[in-house]
Amino acid sequence: MEQHESLDPATRAVALGRPDRIPGAPVNVPVTFSSTYLAGGEVSYARASNPTWEALEEVLGSLEGGHALTFASGLGAVAAVVGSLPVGSVVVAPTHVYNGTGGLLAERVAAGALEVRNVPAHETDAIVEACDGAALLLLETPTNPMMEVTDVAAVMGRLEERYAAARPLVVCDNTFATPLVQRPLAWGVDAVLHSATKYLAGHSDVLLGALVVAPGRPDLLERWSTYRTLHGAIPGPMEAWLVLRGVRTLALRVERASASAAVLAERLGDHPAVSAVRYPGFGAMVSIELGGDAEAAERVCERVRLWTHSTSLGGVESQLERRRRHPLEVETVPADLVRLSVGVEAVEDLWRDLRQALDPLDPP
Repeated sequence: MEQHESLDPATRAVALGRPDRIPGAPVNVPVTFSSTYLAGGEVSYARASNPTWEALEEVLGSLEGGHALTFASGLGAVAAVVGSLPVGSVVVAPTHVYNGTGGLLAERVAAGALEVRNVPAHETDAIVEACDGAALLLLETPTNPMMEVTDVAAVMGRLEERYAAARPLVVCDNTFATPLVQRPLAWGVDAVLHSATKYLAGHSDVLLGALVVAPGRPDLLERWSTYRTLHGAIPGPMEAWLVLRGVRTLALRVERASASAAVLAERLGDHPAVSAVRYPGFGAMVSIELGGDAEAAERVCERVRLWTHSTSLGGVESQLERRRRHPLEVETVPADLVRLSVGVEAVEDLWRDLRQALDPLDPP
């Protein structure tokens, strides 16, 4: 096969992480169920490595342009980044960071382990100013669920200009956009974070996380690999295999869902019950606001029949929920905000279902 660097990302998602092409060999890597290995090889125990993880890590690393490590969940990956910081470190994070990440940071602050500075994700100047003396800058773009977009290239340029070698470690959550839409490592960040549970797996049936480290940071690869091993934050081989299978159709799913999201965002903007549409202009995530009425938002979620009223996102099925129903969601997220994860169903069917749920509401 030609070198994978010359292949389109959609092709890499299908072609990489396969067994050697030996006559009679299987097309897919097997699920390796073993807790131990025969002595004399590179790996002796399954907490350190597994061939099924390695196949998935090959694909994810290529898609993002770095070296991947898989974890038991997205928050397991976040914990590796945050948990390996020295006590007393300063962390800069978006005001509307994913609530699981925010909850983890708050826990570390309460324990006296970290100081956290929250800044608006779309304000480059504020981000750069807040990084004075910081050990870690966590980026998330678009943010969940406010859909704010960070100009990552501008932030990295300003950090290098102002702080040079003293700039903080920069990790970017790329879960919403996926590597098919943006590749933050190309803009100079040190590592990319994924909840692979979402778009990478794509079928709402597995928990798994990943960090993809820039090629020039082998120190981070070693640090987080050691953390994963010592803290037992490892994915199961079956979970890794399921995500690998999901990645094979990533390009098809993202293309279909993104096209539908663009149509729905435009139509939602014209609906009289919708007071605001939050859509970054790419991807398959859309948030809407319903005139400050939290009860109206709940009624919409209860009325849908095709859309699934549930948390999470990135599956083949379309999902929606009122985000402030979760205790960890920050209070600056509007109480009436409904987050929509657009799936791969026919867009006209999705619109009919949304419209019948929205039509009975009074205009804001």
